[in-house]
Amino acid sequence: MNRKRRLLIGLVVSLGMFTLVDVAAAAAKAKHHNGQQLLGEKIKTKGHHAIDKKGGYAVSVEVKDGKVAGFHVKHAKKGDVPVKKYKTNKKMAQADGLQRAPFVLAQYEYVGTTWIGFAYVDEYGFEEIYWFPYDMILDGDTGAIEYVPAY
Repeated sequence: MNRKRRLLIGLVVSLGMFTLVDVAAAAAKAKHHNGQQLLGEKIKTKGHHAIDKKGGYAVSVEVKDGKVAGFHVKHAKKGDVPVKKYKTNKKMAQADGLQRAPFVLAQYEYVGTTWIGFAYVDEYGFEEIYWFPYDMILDGDTGAIEYVPAY
């Protein structure tokens, strides 16, 4: 009887650990934003432009000659936050800022367009990515790594 009890407890603990691993993996997903839409008409004005604010994080873009020359994220208490640069041929954000469903046809709706994404990781571990068409970026894909979505 005692042996069965230990086996049952071990099984419950094991299942609980798998559940926690699944929750942690789900929390690591990225949130995609349409940087082009957020910037809007500000692309025509040279200088620093705030495009988004999430909690203590302020996201701004530096515009030069009608193109994005810099992407900056600043935390209210921690200061400047590191930014990672991605590139992909898939449209990761719609005009409303929501992530597209992972259907192959929808992902390749804009065949031939390269998208450049600027990302930072927030305090909850979510990666916030702001996507712009390649032709809006002053230095193109310089320093960008290929984006592989974690579905």
